Amino acid sequence: QVQFVESGGGLVQPGGSLRLSCVASGFSLGYFAIGWFRQAPGKEREGISCIRTADGTTSYVDSAKGRFTISRDNAKNTVYLQMNSLEPEDTAVYYCGVRRIDNYCSGYVPYDYGYWGQGTQVTVSS
Repeated sequence: QVQFVESGGGLVQPGGSLRLSCVASGFSLGYFAIGWFRQAPGKEREGISCIRTADGTTSYVDSAKGRFTISRDNAKNTVYLQMNSLEPEDTAVYYCGVRRIDNYCSGYVPYDYGYWGQGTQVTVSS
């Protein structure tokens, strides 16, 4: 069974950091594009970053550039999202998903991704 499990969320003060983990089971991450998304209450799910696990190619949306870093450890079947300089606007449930239509980080349409996990809550508040 293909499944992702996200973890690492929590409550952090503005300016703080968190590292999220996305562990895949049921398949090898070696040849896919894995995206991190987030969804705040009452808002659409939005893409943040993506990594191509075969060669480590990454992409970020503008709000994540310079603050977030995506990485992967194929041996552990895990993708990470290091988040620094967190802001209250980053508060959301964070999800990872595998891109279903190809293995390139060429967009953030949620429908193009699948096998979402249960998500991990990130709350940035003083």
